[in-house]
Amino acid sequence: MTWIEAIVLGIVQGLTEFLPISSSAHQLIVGRLFWGNDGGGSAFTAVNQLGTETAVIVYFWRDIVRIINQWALSVAGKVPRADPDARMGWLVVVGTIPIGVLGLAFKGFIEGPLRNLWVTASMLLVFAIIIAVADATTDQHKTLDDLDSKDGIRFGLWQALALIPGVSRSGGTISGGLFMGYSREAAARYSFLLAIPAVVLSGLFELADLHGSGGDGWGQIAIATVLAFVVGYAVIRWFMRYISTHDFRPFVYYRLALSVFLFGLLFLDKIAA
Repeated sequence: MTWIEAIVLGIVQGLTEFLPISSSAHQLIVGRLFWGNDGGGSAFTAVNQLGTETAVIVYFWRDIVRIINQWALSVAGKVPRADPDARMGWLVVVGTIPIGVLGLAFKGFIEGPLRNLWVTASMLLVFAIIIAVADATTDQHKTLDDLDSKDGIRFGLWQALALIPGVSRSGGTISGGLFMGYSREAAARYSFLLAIPAVVLSGLFELADLHGSGGDGWGQIAIATVLAFVVGYAVIRWFMRYISTHDFRPFVYYRLALSVFLFGLLFLDKIAA
């Protein structure tokens, strides 16, 4: 990977991770379109996501410290599990189970056949429709105080769909939350908190694999990850303000346009699937 590729892919990751437009789809499309590769591959994408997850940790720092502290105390039996922060900690653990199980069970399939741009274009289209329906037709009255373990698992299953490029982790999880009746802000907040353990563990796992394989390119990985953090932090600050007063229609239109554009490139054989 060249330095230019690393810089571009780091910026792309930061710009797209928190928006419901699929960062993995954009990494694939940019990589195939400009350099004829997989945008660094699934391992590079997983490591690069450590940058954007660091942005989440910084943005929600006070909440995360409080949640971890109360959750640990509840494990030790010093505070009840019903404590709001301890409860959120347990709900993040519960919600992480589906993507952990499915990610390990289908790792080879996820890193192989699913990294096909026909699949990506289809998922961009399908989830544009799903996001539009969820945003326009649901009764968005629930807050995170209404979240229970059953809904946590459901959120987790929606998050697991993001293992398919083109779905979008935030798009899938937030859509699921909207269908369950949660507000945009509540669904987005839990979505970002829920992503932390899954993305961090996946990134560290791939990082260990890369280190064990003796591969090079650590400088490029580092610069891409730093850029993903800086750009991602700016995006998450903007996005959390945006969804408090706006709907998801601009992202739906963007997904539809990108899907049509990608299908056109594939039909004309201008990009390798």
